[in-house]
Amino acid sequence: MTSSAAETPTPATTAAAVADADADADILRYTAFASDPDGGNPAGVVLDATRLDEQQMLAIAAEVGYSETAFITAGDEQQRRFTLRYFSPLAEVAFCGHATVATSVALAERIGPGTLLFDTPAGEITVATETDGQGAVRATLTSVPTRSRPAQDAEVDATLSALGWNRSELDAALPPHVAFGGNEHLVLAAGSSARLADLDYDFEALAGVMRQYGWTTVHLVWRESADRFHARDPFPVGGVVEDPATGAAAAAFGGYLRTLGLLPAAGVVAIRQGEDMGRPSDLLIEAEPGGARIRVTGHAVRITDRQG
Repeated sequence: MTSSAAETPTPATTAAAVADADADADILRYTAFASDPDGGNPAGVVLDATRLDEQQMLAIAAEVGYSETAFITAGDEQQRRFTLRYFSPLAEVAFCGHATVATSVALAERIGPGTLLFDTPAGEITVATETDGQGAVRATLTSVPTRSRPAQDAEVDATLSALGWNRSELDAALPPHVAFGGNEHLVLAAGSSARLADLDYDFEALAGVMRQYGWTTVHLVWRESADRFHARDPFPVGGVVEDPATGAAAAAFGGYLRTLGLLPAAGVVAIRQGEDMGRPSDLLIEAEPGGARIRVTGHAVRITDRQG
């Protein structure tokens, strides 16, 4: 979810673009990383955006109002390969995990479960879809190669100031890092569940810090156990206070845990996100054997017009 240089359209331009785009787009709404429409992170999905230009896609994303909307701009159903672009209400973004999962489930419901290949601005993303024992579709995306580096003091200090946090409130066993799994996220580990739960930050200040360093979210975590974490992801650079579930950040976090030697080579780590927002979300991450990629698994379900 790395912001591009797309500009925020004026209201008049937006209205015209939406009017033109609505005639050419069937806008679906799914929530990812949950089996209940009241949980997870909602995403817009346009399965056929071949006739839409960037301005129209940006306008639709702004109208939908979710943190991201995904657009399939080209594809071959027989080959199960598609070109996928993502837009927040403010700008195009390079990669979005929850919108990828939502799009994958929407496709699997139409063309059947199986492996999907997406060409995204961040690179090739493979997603395996399958139907679980309850008949719901589950998707597992394999990220681009991940990486993680220790955060610089200036990066951490500026972020803590915007959050209103102190270094003494961090978990010393989980040092701050800048982690990449399609785009960059600052990882900060809270020393307690209470610190993570009390999130009341300076929106503009944090957005400025994130733009300065090129981060998509700040991935705030608390370690409940070795294989279970709780997470929150402020996303002010996308015009959103917080994401209820962030697949791209989960992939980056998997790379972070691998760098620290805390991610089992063959084992699953659970991430619980969105509870403090009233939209509980469940993400599972595991390492791809012998590689630097991370697999992120979750369900997605359609949001009806009445629910939306």
